[in-house]
Amino acid sequence: MQEFIVPHYYLLILRFKFMDIVTKNHEAVPRELLSKEFLSQFKTESDVSQFLKNLHSQVLEQMLEGEMDAHLGYEKHSTLGNNSGNSRNGSFPKKIQTEHGESVIHIPRDRLSDFSPVVVPKHESRGLSIEKLVISIC
Repeated sequence: MQEFIVPHYYLLILRFKFMDIVTKNHEAVPRELLSKEFLSQFKTESDVSQFLKNLHSQVLEQMLEGEMDAHLGYEKHSTLGNNSGNSRNGSFPKKIQTEHGESVIHIPRDRLSDFSPVVVPKHESRGLSIEKLVISIC
């Protein structure tokens, strides 16, 4: 069984970019992205919480897709995957519990069933935080 190993340089870059973003003026998101038009869609605190929950799920799913790309050695829909011996085989839903509440995300799978995600480890569904993952791996 092949293990997914994240290159250390990738994790260091990710960690420093994350820390750089958070420490600059204590803004995780640039002000120009938080326009009045964008913010006007939020009427209550629960609207903001729902948005953050959905955003967290989307980020986790994109990170899982990146892990699958690294695991297989080619990006989704690339012709490099033809006759490679292993390929994507859809996804399955997984219920996770985060600081934003309960969400259902889609975990990609491969035909040989040897994909072991780091972002959302197998048999774990609680306490998943992107920040904790990045900091703990580095």
